[in-house]
Amino acid sequence: MRVAIANDHTGLGLKRILKQEIESKGHTVVDYGTNSTEIADYPIYGKRAADALINGEADRAVLICGTGFGISLAANKTLGIRCVVCSEPYTALLSRRHNNSNALALGARVVGSELAKMIVGVWLDGEFEGDRHARRMEMIEEIEKNAWRQR
Repeated sequence: MRVAIANDHTGLGLKRILKQEIESKGHTVVDYGTNSTEIADYPIYGKRAADALINGEADRAVLICGTGFGISLAANKTLGIRCVVCSEPYTALLSRRHNNSNALALGARVVGSELAKMIVGVWLDGEFEGDRHARRMEMIEEIEKNAWRQR
């Protein structure tokens, strides 16, 4: 699997750890984040990773900022992105099983590196269950498409 990873300055340390972890599981990591500790704007990097997903350059994305929330907001503005912010593994797993999330956001100031590894691990291993969840995802996609049409 090709995994886009993106971060602002706050997420640099956690990105480095997670990049190694993801690669150790046999995945290819494509880095769309900053490699500097100088202040960087998370919307830039959230959009880069979202674009990579939509353009087929990556299959999933892991996004990191201080709380995970800001970078997820930026990514979720792209049509077709389903980014979830997680600070524990259960939500990460169910976001894959029930919501077919294609991006995961983490807060470098919220979760430690070991917990982040667990969250990313269950999220990458999670499979969409389809069935009743597919119907619900179709409903959400229709809401999303209508919102874009109204712009």
